[in-house]
Amino acid sequence: MFSAFLAGSAAAEICIAPQPPFVPGNPEAAREYSDIIRNDFELYIRDIEAYFRCMDDERARAFKEAREVSEAYGRFLKVIEP
Repeated sequence: MFSAFLAGSAAAEICIAPQPPFVPGNPEAAREYSDIIRNDFELYIRDIEAYFRCMDDERARAFKEAREVSEAYGRFLKVIEP
């Protein structure tokens, strides 16, 4: 039973939030690098959406695991009751 708990825990997904894009404070530099900055924003939007999906998946997995552990604990308590 304990090894099943560890195996479930090992399946946890690590969700890493993307870093927000940098926009230079200098308008001239922003214009000069506008293609790169625009691309950074588009990548950020793509990556933050993937991050949100990851967090949703991890939350669902953790709830399922918690339910299974709670049920296992209930069975354990029945076994050890005098």
